[in-house]
Amino acid sequence: MSKAKSKTKKAVAKRFKITGTGRLLHKQAGRSHLLSKKTSKRKRHLRALGEITGQDKTRMKRLLPGA
Repeated sequence: MSKAKSKTKKAVAKRFKITGTGRLLHKQAGRSHLLSKKTSKRKRHLRALGEITGQDKTRMKRLLPGA
């Protein structure tokens, strides 16, 4: 008997991206509103994707079984 397949958590799939090497990337917070008071440099740096590491990465990978 094989184990039941895990379903992908769609909310997690929409927010995180898995790279070819298995790294988990996420969008930075703070880019949705109140942008006029933030400097161009700050907004530019918020464009970059952040990486998830540690125990959070393990938990997210469990929620994204197909990846």
